[in-house]
Amino acid sequence: MPLNIVLIEPEIPNNTGNIGRLALGSGSHLHLVKPFGFEIDDTRLKRAGLDYWKHLSVTYYENVDEFFSINKNKKMAFLSSKGEKNHWDIPFEDDLFLIFGKESVGLSPEIVHQNLDKLYKIPLYSEHVRSLNLANAVSIVIYEGLKNI
Repeated sequence: MPLNIVLIEPEIPNNTGNIGRLALGSGSHLHLVKPFGFEIDDTRLKRAGLDYWKHLSVTYYENVDEFFSINKNKKMAFLSSKGEKNHWDIPFEDDLFLIFGKESVGLSPEIVHQNLDKLYKIPLYSEHVRSLNLANAVSIVIYEGLKNI
């Protein structure tokens, strides 16, 4: 798999379903870290993922500690509106893990603080927008990555 999409505690099933479809379409592996803000068999998730979900390469984790323990030696980039470097500065390479936080608050302060050197943002050009929709943000970063690896 060229890239890994990691959603930490996703809250909105439609976003997760759309990101699942994106993962399949881009040849990426999806990692979903619990707790979720929905049931994995939620009809909204399945509607957004359509009939693609059964073909998806996906790994589930019980919590953030399990995810980081299992993947501790992997190369990672963290996406947050708190980042100072732009997403196009990510050193993209095959098998890179791209870490996204939950829709309501993003990545936890602990994750941000522990990974400041690997923290990136998607630049926004309006003071009226706090952040982008999670599915849109993942799409932007994944296709930038595919362009660069």
